Amino acid sequence: MDIIAVTRHGKVRGRSEGGVAAFLGIPYAAPPFGDHRFRAPAPVTPWDGVRDAVAFGPTAPKRPYRPPLDRLLPDPDIPGDDCLNLNVWTPGVDEAGLPVMVWIHGGSLRNGSASLPLYDGRAFARDGVVLVSINYRLGVEGFGVFPDAPDNRGLLDQIAALTWVRDNIAGFGGDAGNVTVFGESAGAISIAALLGSPRAEGLFHRAVLQSGPPHTVSRAEGAKTVALMAKELGVPATAAAFAGVGREALLDAQVEVTGKGDPISGGPGFQIVTDGDVVPAEPRPPAVELLLGANLEEYRLWFVPSGAVDRISGLTLRLAMLKFKIPGRIGRLYRAARPGAKPGEILGALATDLLLRGPVNRLADASAKAYVYEFGWRSPVLSLGACHALEIGFVFDTLDRGRELTGPDAPQPLADAMHGAWVEFARTGDPGWAAWDASRPVMVFDGEHDGVVHAPRQEELEVWL
Repeated sequence: MDIIAVTRHGKVRGRSEGGVAAFLGIPYAAPPFGDHRFRAPAPVTPWDGVRDAVAFGPTAPKRPYRPPLDRLLPDPDIPGDDCLNLNVWTPGVDEAGLPVMVWIHGGSLRNGSASLPLYDGRAFARDGVVLVSINYRLGVEGFGVFPDAPDNRGLLDQIAALTWVRDNIAGFGGDAGNVTVFGESAGAISIAALLGSPRAEGLFHRAVLQSGPPHTVSRAEGAKTVALMAKELGVPATAAAFAGVGREALLDAQVEVTGKGDPISGGPGFQIVTDGDVVPAEPRPPAVELLLGANLEEYRLWFVPSGAVDRISGLTLRLAMLKFKIPGRIGRLYRAARPGAKPGEILGALATDLLLRGPVNRLADASAKAYVYEFGWRSPVLSLGACHALEIGFVFDTLDRGRELTGPDAPQPLADAMHGAWVEFARTGDPGWAAWDASRPVMVFDGEHDGVVHAPRQEELEVWL
């Protein structure tokens, strides 16, 4: 059944089915091309009549994940310029005062979109939440650092989308005074930056960070990827020069420069930069309630399908520890706790705690009120274990849409528990377990013995705090 909602820019037509209304591909800013390319997001041009919102809108320019991740992480590509769009799932436009959740997808700031089937918002709407998912500019278009363009354009897109939510969500039954942002990986890293940004103040009231810690770099560091791309393209490292390069050629150069890196082992990529404006040098401490955590074996998404977990030798492990200035006693501590583990598994565990678990705990320590979780259910697919991104289908209650990672027999009761906790946090600010304090309570979701563990693996964690 068709259903109409009213926004400040015009009416939109969605579809209602099974008690949930979906509005897809609604623009929240002008297409970021032509005169708007490499600029801050511009306002939407209002429209007359009723605009169809029954299909996902264009995705930001990107390329698929490189093999073998492309088989595990499907990444739909929908062509078109109007890529600054969002989707809304709601119990009904005649509702009022419902909690709102806004999903910011991950993908290393160069992959992903809001149109993944895994991110379908029907389960949230079914349970009384208005779910919004957003697209934002990726890669060099969104996060390339230039001397003649605003920094963090993808982050500015996210702020523009949150501003749209503030101004329009009441027309979809939502409460603009009860907005929870949540995201995974690069989406969570983005949220960590938004927590300290004066530009985002008042646009959300709670935040969920899944497997993504606070992380920014200097402008000089962020500009290195653009410099490498400029060399590849044979043009100056300016926005004006890059705007003259065709979209496909720009993506070719982006893949060439960044294609061999990953979040664990590093390499050229795109980062949020400290620009003194959107991301100040001294960000505000988190002033909202937080739910945050990580997966037990984050590293396995990159180390196992690629075969790196088997290629990493004891020598490689020692060299990596020297590079990251990790004392030998810490390596011995991790080996003692993992008898029989391969050098690649030891390195992955060290990297997970250095890059994720330690920063997550530090953010919880710095927050006024936080709840911490750990996801520990192990996927049987390719021995991925409790890898990065595995928890998303459980949070969205879309296990039938994410079998590439989970396999066919993922436990529905675990999805019920995680999804329910996220809904309750959005509704009340309390996901159902004790808030973070000196005893370090962590809610462990593993599908067998779900429950709170105080200070898990504290001896290892202390070396990163």
